[in-house]
Amino acid sequence: MATRCGLLTRDCPPPEAEVRWVYQPVEVQYPDGGWTLGRINAWWTDGAGELWCRLRTLPGACPQWRRYDPESILLLPSAGI
Repeated sequence: MATRCGLLTRDCPPPEAEVRWVYQPVEVQYPDGGWTLGRINAWWTDGAGELWCRLRTLPGACPQWRRYDPESILLLPSAGI
């Protein structure tokens, strides 16, 4: 999705005032079917109403903005079960 400086990327994030910062553990499915743990640390909704998340997979990958897909990004409990 486009931002004020072009496509949404790590170097061109959405406007800070529109970002909602969070800590949300997730499980992420890779295209090959494998799963890994990660976390979402921000949410953003673009002008078309699409929900984006700033996702970091473990271990140590750089965070990246991705369109939220509940089929491949499963939200996990962030506090007691």
